[in-house]
Amino acid sequence: MAEVTVTEHILLHQKRSPQATGQFTGLLYDLILSGKTISRRINKAGLLDILGGTGEVNVQGENVQKLDEIANRIMIYRMERCGALCAMASEEEADFIPVSPEFPQGDYILIFDPLDGSSNIDVNVNVGTIFSILRRQHGKTGAVTLDELLQPGTQQVAAGYMLYGPSTMLVFTTGQGVHGFTLDPGVGEFLLSHPNMTIPQQGKIYSVNEGYHQYWDEPTRACIDYFKSSENRLGKPYSARYVGSLVADFHRTLIYGGIYMYPADTRKPQGKLRLLCEAAPLGMLAEQAGGRASTGLGRVLEVKPEKLHARVPLFIGSANDVADVEALYAKHK
Repeated sequence: MAEVTVTEHILLHQKRSPQATGQFTGLLYDLILSGKTISRRINKAGLLDILGGTGEVNVQGENVQKLDEIANRIMIYRMERCGALCAMASEEEADFIPVSPEFPQGDYILIFDPLDGSSNIDVNVNVGTIFSILRRQHGKTGAVTLDELLQPGTQQVAAGYMLYGPSTMLVFTTGQGVHGFTLDPGVGEFLLSHPNMTIPQQGKIYSVNEGYHQYWDEPTRACIDYFKSSENRLGKPYSARYVGSLVADFHRTLIYGGIYMYPADTRKPQGKLRLLCEAAPLGMLAEQAGGRASTGLGRVLEVKPEKLHARVPLFIGSANDVADVEALYAKHK
């Protein structure tokens, strides 16, 4: 069977869409090029002086890793020049980034986490780039304003991630299912390796950082106890798996099923994960793959962000497992 490249796949699907534009295709091409560049840097991380922290703290209050900074610079430099964007926002930047007037302007907005899980790089654990693509509202012209970026996840036109691990993968959706591509380093192309990815409706794995148990409220503890008990749909305890790198944990959940959880707690009552650059794009992928994404109280994609770095609790994965979490939270209201 002929190998399908990601470019061929994008062009084929864009032809089927009445809203297809060369601008959007070009955006994805430059996004993929950014991912290839980041992947190459990560693969050489142990040979170059780019491991460890910079000594700085980002807007999220997290220690900045050298590769965080490198990945962020690569994304901004490449995507600002792609000609398809009017603005960007990065998990590493306090404010959104309008595209400079010296570059061609487009109709799209890119929101991204340049290197999720970067604290794991020093121990050679999978990390990734998460991205969300929004369209500028029809009729909007001139300078972009912050409110144009504060769109609910239902407004995303595409979302995905690049996973840097034993192999480099691109997983994305444009609202027509979820497809996975693996980078062939010999030819430098992403090839279709996982067409039409779906999450099993029923899982048997739960993923959460149980070290935070003392900070959880009663409904959250009830949810975790449910998956650890025999009083669930499986009739036996779920297996526990937790990497601590969101992309890695979600990728496993996408393939094997189950549920990934990052609940709110007494230290972070709004949750820890960023809505725009983490929860919303992964939520779109989950739904397109037949799964669900919830705050515990409702659909993640319907949450309207009130600020650029808004945070939410996240329960994401197999439809049955997420539904059980929502039922337990509703019971404890």
